[in-house]
Amino acid sequence: MLYYSTRDSKNKKDALYAIKNGIASDGGLFIPEVIPSVSKEAFEKMKDMEYYERAAYILSLFIEEIPHSTLLEDCKKAYSSFTPSPAPIHKLEDGKYVLELFHGPTCAFKDMALQIMPRLLSRAIMASDDTRDALILTATSGDTGKAALEGYKDADRIKIMVFYPENGVSETQKLQMRTQTGDNLSVVAINGNFDDAQSGVKSIFADGAAASALSEKGFFLTSANSINWGRLAPQIAYYFSLTVDIIKDGATSPIDVVVPTGNFGNILAAYYAKRMGAPIGKLICASNSNDVLTVFLKTGVYDKNRPFYTTISPSMDILLSSNLERLLAILSSPEECAVYMENLSRYGKYTVSDSLKKELDSLFSAYCVDEDSCKETIKSTYYNYSYLIDPHTAVAVRASELYIKEEKSASSSVAVVSTASPYKFAESVLTSIYGQSTDSTDAEEMLFDKTSVPIPKPLSDLRKKKIRFSKTVNPCEMTSAVLDFADSFSKKK
Repeated sequence: MLYYSTRDSKNKKDALYAIKNGIASDGGLFIPEVIPSVSKEAFEKMKDMEYYERAAYILSLFIEEIPHSTLLEDCKKAYSSFTPSPAPIHKLEDGKYVLELFHGPTCAFKDMALQIMPRLLSRAIMASDDTRDALILTATSGDTGKAALEGYKDADRIKIMVFYPENGVSETQKLQMRTQTGDNLSVVAINGNFDDAQSGVKSIFADGAAASALSEKGFFLTSANSINWGRLAPQIAYYFSLTVDIIKDGATSPIDVVVPTGNFGNILAAYYAKRMGAPIGKLICASNSNDVLTVFLKTGVYDKNRPFYTTISPSMDILLSSNLERLLAILSSPEECAVYMENLSRYGKYTVSDSLKKELDSLFSAYCVDEDSCKETIKSTYYNYSYLIDPHTAVAVRASELYIKEEKSASSSVAVVSTASPYKFAESVLTSIYGQSTDSTDAEEMLFDKTSVPIPKPLSDLRKKKIRFSKTVNPCEMTSAVLDFADSFSKKK
């Protein structure tokens, strides 16, 4: 299967090239030339599969260069540490479920892709003639950074550097990154928000001089963000797993899926699963106060020229949703998408065509949830269902309630995607439920004392770990920081 750029349908490469390089030479994102179909028979067979088998099957449809047996082995290793399992469902009540994606080593949904993606990248590097090592640059709004660092630590022929907004992640997320072990990585805070970090990383990818300098040092650039197809493809698998398990539970289909999203990657994976044959009905986009996606899906106007809010759901504090570009190219054309992206770059906004807006309306609903509603939903979900949720999941739960009240058909079930352990945001959860604020160092123990919900092992001893990274730079200094990081390794060669 070949992949083409979202900005040029003639710019085609194979899957391993797309995974190795992350982004197309014209600045676009790679998308598959064909969206494969999963037959009803194959879907039925998934009911008897372990999660890693389901994931390997879905990946094999997109990455034909890697044998299915190899993908099966890689997936088994990647998901072996997830406890109790990679993607279990939790039933709140009849017809209403939660897909839990936080049982990996960093307690967030990014583990679902970033435990398998390093294995895919390593195979892509080995299959190429390139003698240079990979230098992964990643901007994070909280969860991607730690998951990428954990997935790629000490990987052969791979170095990784993560940028995060100094005041735009939770204290737990910050500690997870700043205490990360591994000899092939670096973590740097920036004075700015996530969009500043993401824009800075994108500008480095587009900087020919920086690429030449890195090449001389023995490195090529690639990404672990969901702009890389190797990151997005594994996410499709858990939507198939979700629908399989809900139907096994006896629920009706189609299944409407509610996804808390800022960069649009997670809900885009659900769209791919729907197109491939998973019995998914409506795709509900749940936004926090940074509601650029909700406004876009309701009006057809994407406008990043708006206030930026720092919220208790920081992984969604985004105004530039990179993966939306993929959807635009699929539903219109790369040529039309290129015009939208040019307008976004030049004016900070674009308006889609009437035909594209009609297509979006048929696929998506969208709701935004403010801070007060988010906090109230954390509290009500705990008291109504004895179920503890983090702020991102709360945004989705509240959006699902609005959707059920206003739009849901009588025949569908609803599944909310839960993206992080409540203990990653213990202070916000504790305050929301009990009205108590406390120092973040005490919040986890206090939340456990009050709810008896176990603290995940990866978080329970986090504050005892040594801080390794404390550097902060301005966005304009990011390129220099990357070159210095690469230089530290090139001098060792």
